[in-house]
Amino acid sequence: MLKIVIDARRIRDFGIGTYIRNLIQSLAKVDQRNRYVLVASAADGPLLAGLPAQFEIATYNPADDRAAGNIAFPLFLRRFSADVYHIPLNRPPFFMPKPYVVTIHDMGSLLFTEEVGIRMNFRRYRFRRGLLNAAKVMAVSAATRRDVVQTLGIPADRVRLVYSAPAPEFFRHGHAADARAAGPETEERERRRIMERYQIQYPFLLYAGNIRPQKNIPRLVEAFAVVRNELASHPLYADLRLIIIGDQIARNPAVRRAVIHSRVENCARFLGFVPFDTLRIFYECAAAFVFPSLYEGFGLPPLEAMASGTPVVTSNVSSLPEAVGDAAMLVNPENVFDIARGIRDVLVDNALREHLVTRGKEQAARFSWQRTACEVLEIYEEVGGKR
Repeated sequence: MLKIVIDARRIRDFGIGTYIRNLIQSLAKVDQRNRYVLVASAADGPLLAGLPAQFEIATYNPADDRAAGNIAFPLFLRRFSADVYHIPLNRPPFFMPKPYVVTIHDMGSLLFTEEVGIRMNFRRYRFRRGLLNAAKVMAVSAATRRDVVQTLGIPADRVRLVYSAPAPEFFRHGHAADARAAGPETEERERRRIMERYQIQYPFLLYAGNIRPQKNIPRLVEAFAVVRNELASHPLYADLRLIIIGDQIARNPAVRRAVIHSRVENCARFLGFVPFDTLRIFYECAAAFVFPSLYEGFGLPPLEAMASGTPVVTSNVSSLPEAVGDAAMLVNPENVFDIARGIRDVLVDNALREHLVTRGKEQAARFSWQRTACEVLEIYEEVGGKR
C-alpha cells in the first residue's frame, strides 16, 4: 500500500482545476488499496466531499507568495513521508521532497511570453529543473510530450503520455444540475431559463477558455466580423453574435482593439467565468464552438463542446488535430479568412454540421477519466514501488 500526496490547491482553476477534480474522483473509483492525502485550502473542502475513507484532506492556507510556495509548502509536504508526491501543474516548487511526479499541461508560459533576459532565463531554468528532478513527467498529449523533450531536453524515457479527458457531465446532453431527473421538458425549460438570464435570444458562436496571446482571440473577433457581414441576410444567422467565456476583456487590450477595429462592440459579449452547469448549457446552445488557438497542450474545450453535441471549428496546429481527429473543421489559425471560411461552412452546410456533431461525440468519448486515472495510478505504483 502506498501513501500518495496530491497537490489540490488549484482545484478551482479553469483548466488545471478540471484536471485535479476529475483525476481525484476517478482515482477514488479505480483504486481501493492506496492511501491519499489531498492538500487544499479550507475553502476547497466542499469540492472534495464524499470521497472514500482512504482519502484524507490536509488543509494548507499560507500567505500566497513565492517564499511560501518554494519553502513553506515543501516543508509542509515532508510531514507526510509519502511514497509519491504529485504536482499536477507545470512548475513544482523548489525543495520538493522526492520522489515526485509532475503533470505538464502545456509549454505556453515559455513559448508565448514577453519576458526576456535574466527573468526569462530564470523561468526556463526553474521549469527545466522541476522536470529534471521529477521521477516521472506526465504530458497530456503527444505534442506536449514532444515539446518537453525537444525544448527542455528532458530524457524521453522520463516523460509519459497520459491523456486528459472531458468531464463526464458534458456527455449528459440536455441535463441541467437541478433538472436531471425531471424529463426533457424540464431540461428544455432550464436551458431557456439560463439563456433568458443572460438575455440571449439569438444564435451565437462560443469560445470558452483563458484569453492569452496564444489563444488568438483578436483573429477570432476579426473572423467573426467577416462571417457576420457575409451572413447579414441569412434567415437563421442574420443576428449572429459572439460570446466569449473566460477572462474579462478589460484585461486584454489587444482583444479590445480588435473588437473596436472590427466594429462588433454591440454583438461580441465577454461574460467572464460562469458556473460549470451554466458553461455546459452554453456549449449545448451554441451554433458552433470556435477555438482558433495557436498553441494548446491538449485542447480540452473543443472536446467538451463535442461531448455536448456542438460542432467545432479549431486550429490545424499544435495538439489540436491530435485531440479532435477528423471530427472538427480544422483551419489555419493565422489566417482570418480561413477561420471565417470554417465558421461559415459549419453554420450553413447542414450535412457537414450533422457529420461533425456525430463524429464529435464519438471522438470525445475516446478520452476517458477512468483510463487516465488507471494510467496515473500505474505511474504512482511504479515510482512508489522503487522507493
